[in-house]
Formats: sequence, structure tokens, C-alpha cells
Amino acid sequence: MHGYEMIQEIGERSGGAWRPSPGSVYPTLQLLEDEGLITSEESGGKRLFTLTEEGRTEADSGPDAPWEQAGRDVDWEALREVKQAASGLFTAFGQVMAGGSEEQRTKAVAVVNEARKKLYLILAEED
Repeated sequence: MHGYEMIQEIGERSGGAWRPSPGSVYPTLQLLEDEGLITSEESGGKRLFTLTEEGRTEADSGPDAPWEQAGRDVDWEALREVKQAASGLFTAFGQVMAGGSEEQRTKAVAVVNEARKKLYLILAEED
């Protein structure tokens, strides 16, 4: 696989809970190659990586893959609802910031700041 395919694969295997950045994947691949655990070759303008025998042995003897841990105990429905709510909030806020008057923008910032405070107050409530 090439690096971008690995990023996509990790995202899929973790159910979307973990998607590493290129800034963490590519240096890690270089380190693994330096340690002789993977090899790489250019193919079709992409750098493809393959486990070496030593790399395969190391992978098989190691702990569970990080993506297996990333998706455990996640309430996917609640996460979807939170993402949808946050996306709607950011969209509305962006529209006010882009097209609103100075007074409307000031009010929008106050609303977002108030919402943030109210969210923290939820944590402070006693059951």
C-alpha cells in the first residue's frame, strides 16, 4: 500500500474513530523502513510499502492494532448526533460571519461563547 491508502484503511478499520494525519504516517513509515521492518518502491508515481519478514514477525508478536482499540466502547449513534449538531452550528456561525453585519457577528460570537459556558456548566451539575 501507499501512505494515503494506509490512512484510509486505518480510518475504515477503526470505524472512523481514528484517522492519522500524513504528518504522523509518513515519518513513521520512514522510521520503519530505517529499522528494516518495511521496504518501499516507486510504482506508478507512488511509493508502495511492504512488510519485510522481520516486520511481519514483529507485527504478529505485538499488541492489538491501535485501530482495534480506537473503536471500542464508542456510542456511534451519539457521536453521529454530536457531529451533525456541531456541523450545523459551524455552518450557521460561518454564514453569519461571512454575510452578517458587524452587530450580527458580535451577537453570533456572544451566542457561541454562551453555548460554550453552558456546556461546561453541564459538567459541573451534580447528579
